[in-house]
Amino acid sequence: MNRQSAIDFPGSRRIHIALAVTDLERSVPFYKTLLGTPPSKVRPGYAKFEPEDPSVNLTLNEVPKDESSVKPATHYGIQVKSAEAVEQAIARLSGAGLPTRVQENTACCYAVQDKVWATDPDGNEWEVFVVLEADSPHRSDTESACCVPEPGCSATTDSCCG
Repeated sequence: MNRQSAIDFPGSRRIHIALAVTDLERSVPFYKTLLGTPPSKVRPGYAKFEPEDPSVNLTLNEVPKDESSVKPATHYGIQVKSAEAVEQAIARLSGAGLPTRVQENTACCYAVQDKVWATDPDGNEWEVFVVLEADSPHRSDTESACCVPEPGCSATTDSCCG
Protein backbone atom coordinates (compact mmCIF):
# COMPACT_ATOMS: atom_id res chain seq x y z
CA MET A 1 0.00 0.00 0.00
CA ASN A 2 1.42 3.38 -1.03
CA ARG A 3 0.57 5.99 1.60
CA GLN A 4 1.59 9.59 1.06
CA SER A 5 1.74 12.43 3.54
CA ALA A 6 -1.43 14.46 3.87
CA ILE A 7 0.75 17.54 4.35
CA ASP A 8 2.98 18.95 1.65
CA PHE A 9 6.26 20.60 2.59
CA PRO A 10 9.51 21.54 0.82
CA GLY A 11 12.01 18.76 0.21
CA SER A 12 11.53 15.15 1.25
CA ARG A 13 12.28 15.68 4.95
CA ARG A 14 11.93 18.37 7.58
CA ILE A 15 12.72 18.73 11.24
CA HIS A 16 10.02 18.21 13.85
CA ILE A 17 10.42 19.66 17.32
CA ALA A 18 7.78 19.29 20.02
CA LEU A 19 8.35 21.75 22.84
CA ALA A 20 6.81 21.74 26.28
CA VAL A 21 5.70 25.30 27.09
CA THR A 22 4.15 26.61 30.28
CA ASP A 23 2.15 29.47 28.78
CA LEU A 24 0.84 28.91 25.26
CA GLU A 25 -0.65 32.41 25.11
CA ARG A 26 2.81 33.94 25.65
CA SER A 27 4.69 31.39 23.55
CA VAL A 28 2.65 31.67 20.33
CA PRO A 29 3.60 35.35 19.72
CA PHE A 30 7.28 34.56 20.40
CA TYR A 31 7.38 31.73 17.85
CA LYS A 32 5.28 33.71 15.36
CA THR A 33 7.95 36.43 15.51
CA LEU A 34 10.91 34.02 15.51
CA LEU A 35 9.65 32.07 12.50
CA GLY A 36 8.03 35.00 10.71
CA THR A 37 4.73 33.18 10.22
CA PRO A 38 1.53 32.54 12.19
CA PRO A 39 0.68 29.09 13.52
CA SER A 40 -1.02 26.70 11.09
CA LYS A 41 -3.11 25.18 13.88
CA VAL A 42 -4.10 26.31 17.38
CA ARG A 43 -6.08 24.14 19.76
CA PRO A 44 -6.49 24.21 23.55
CA GLY A 45 -3.01 23.60 24.97
CA TYR A 46 -1.50 23.13 21.49
CA ALA A 47 -0.11 25.17 18.60
CA LYS A 48 1.60 24.04 15.41
CA PHE A 49 3.91 26.04 13.16
CA GLU A 50 4.81 24.81 9.67
CA PRO A 51 6.83 27.51 7.95
CA GLU A 52 8.10 26.74 4.48
CA ASP A 53 11.40 28.44 5.21
CA PRO A 54 12.87 27.11 7.44
CA SER A 55 11.05 23.88 6.79
CA VAL A 56 10.09 22.64 10.24
CA ASN A 57 7.12 21.13 12.02
CA LEU A 58 7.20 22.85 15.40
CA THR A 59 4.54 22.02 17.94
CA LEU A 60 4.02 23.73 21.28
CA ASN A 61 2.43 21.55 23.95
CA GLU A 62 1.27 23.36 27.07
CA VAL A 63 2.21 21.63 30.33
CA PRO A 64 2.02 22.69 33.98
CA LYS A 65 5.11 24.63 35.10
CA ASP A 66 6.40 21.80 37.32
CA GLU A 67 6.42 19.36 34.35
CA SER A 68 8.47 21.53 32.02
CA SER A 69 11.62 21.73 34.13
CA VAL A 70 13.44 19.07 32.09
CA LYS A 71 15.03 20.65 29.04
CA PRO A 72 16.22 17.99 26.58
CA ALA A 73 18.47 20.35 24.59
CA THR A 74 20.91 23.14 25.35
CA HIS A 75 19.47 25.34 22.61
CA TYR A 76 17.66 25.35 19.29
CA GLY A 77 18.60 27.03 16.05
CA ILE A 78 17.63 28.08 12.58
CA GLN A 79 20.44 27.98 10.02
CA VAL A 80 20.14 30.57 7.27
CA LYS A 81 22.09 31.13 4.08
CA SER A 82 23.32 34.73 4.52
CA ALA A 83 24.38 37.35 7.03
CA GLU A 84 21.56 39.46 5.57
CA ALA A 85 19.07 36.83 6.78
CA VAL A 86 20.61 37.09 10.27
CA GLU A 87 20.22 40.88 10.09
CA GLN A 88 16.56 40.43 9.08
CA ALA A 89 16.03 38.15 12.09
CA ILE A 90 17.63 40.76 14.37
CA ALA A 91 15.26 43.41 13.02
CA ARG A 92 12.21 41.13 13.32
CA LEU A 93 12.98 40.03 16.89
CA SER A 94 14.06 43.46 18.11
CA GLY A 95 11.11 45.08 16.34
CA ALA A 96 8.80 42.87 18.38
CA GLY A 97 10.48 44.12 21.56
CA LEU A 98 12.30 40.85 22.26
CA PRO A 99 15.75 41.05 23.86
CA THR A 100 18.47 39.77 21.52
CA ARG A 101 22.17 38.97 21.76
CA VAL A 102 24.15 39.45 18.56
CA GLN A 103 27.44 37.75 17.73
CA GLU A 104 29.52 38.42 14.63
CA ASN A 105 32.44 36.37 13.34
CA THR A 106 32.26 34.14 16.38
CA ALA A 107 34.24 30.91 16.52
CA CYS A 108 31.73 28.31 17.60
CA CYS A 109 31.59 24.55 17.12
CA TYR A 110 34.61 24.62 14.80
CA ALA A 111 33.00 27.15 12.46
CA VAL A 112 32.88 30.91 12.13
CA GLN A 113 29.36 32.27 12.37
CA ASP A 114 27.22 35.38 12.62
CA LYS A 115 24.19 34.87 14.86
CA VAL A 116 21.45 36.38 16.94
CA TRP A 117 20.06 34.79 20.10
CA ALA A 118 16.58 35.16 21.60
CA THR A 119 14.96 33.37 24.53
CA ASP A 120 11.39 32.08 24.49
CA PRO A 121 9.04 32.55 27.48
CA ASP A 122 10.15 29.20 28.98
CA GLY A 123 13.87 29.98 28.82
CA ASN A 124 14.67 28.00 25.65
CA GLU A 125 17.56 29.64 23.80
CA TRP A 126 17.15 30.04 20.04
CA GLU A 127 19.84 31.14 17.59
CA VAL A 128 19.48 32.27 14.00
CA PHE A 129 22.88 31.80 12.38
CA VAL A 130 24.89 31.70 9.18
CA VAL A 131 28.10 29.70 8.83
CA LEU A 132 30.71 31.98 7.30
CA GLU A 133 33.65 29.56 7.54
CA ALA A 134 32.80 25.88 7.80
CA ASP A 135 36.11 24.52 9.09
CA SER A 136 37.63 26.72 11.79
CA PRO A 137 40.38 25.33 14.02
CA HIS A 138 38.57 26.77 17.07
CA ARG A 139 35.49 25.57 18.89
CA SER A 140 35.25 28.41 21.43
CA ASP A 141 37.09 29.70 24.48
CA THR A 142 34.72 27.67 26.65
CA GLU A 143 34.66 24.30 24.89
CA SER A 144 32.05 22.75 27.18
CA ALA A 145 29.61 25.59 26.57
CA CYS A 146 30.17 25.99 22.86
CA CYS A 147 27.37 27.82 21.15
CA VAL A 148 25.44 28.43 24.36
CA PRO A 149 25.34 32.15 25.13
CA GLU A 150 26.18 33.32 28.60
CA PRO A 151 23.39 35.20 30.40
CA GLY A 152 23.60 38.89 29.65
CA CYS A 153 25.90 38.42 26.66
CA SER A 154 25.23 41.17 24.17
CA ALA A 155 28.57 42.24 22.80
CA THR A 156 30.02 41.22 19.47
CA THR A 157 32.62 38.59 20.21
CA ASP A 158 34.80 35.98 18.59
CA SER A 159 34.19 33.28 21.18
CA CYS A 160 30.50 32.75 21.88
CA CYS A 161 30.67 35.41 24.61
CA GLY A 162 33.03 33.11 26.51
